[in-house]
Amino acid sequence: MLPICVPCQRFFRPKKNNFFFIEGMPIGARAEPGTSEPEKWKPYKIWAADKYECPDCGAVILSGFARRPIAEHYQADFAQTVKSYGADQFQVNDCC
Repeated sequence: MLPICVPCQRFFRPKKNNFFFIEGMPIGARAEPGTSEPEKWKPYKIWAADKYECPDCGAVILSGFARRPIAEHYQADFAQTVKSYGADQFQVNDCC
């Protein structure tokens, strides 16, 4: 079953499979999550997911994540891997 947009009561539609992106990690002890302090985050892992969009309201979500990251920051070729996958198109700045 596809993800559901609750406000619109519609199924999300697939926009892109294998959407590659970066999971960020805080640079210092305190970094606000999200977009308010992007300079306090750096690339941590590369992930693949599927990108969906609600056909009514246009909300976009990522779902269907890979089991493991494609690459991690400590690997020697991490920066090149980011570029080759185009993962720098989106970075999520949050920790859970």
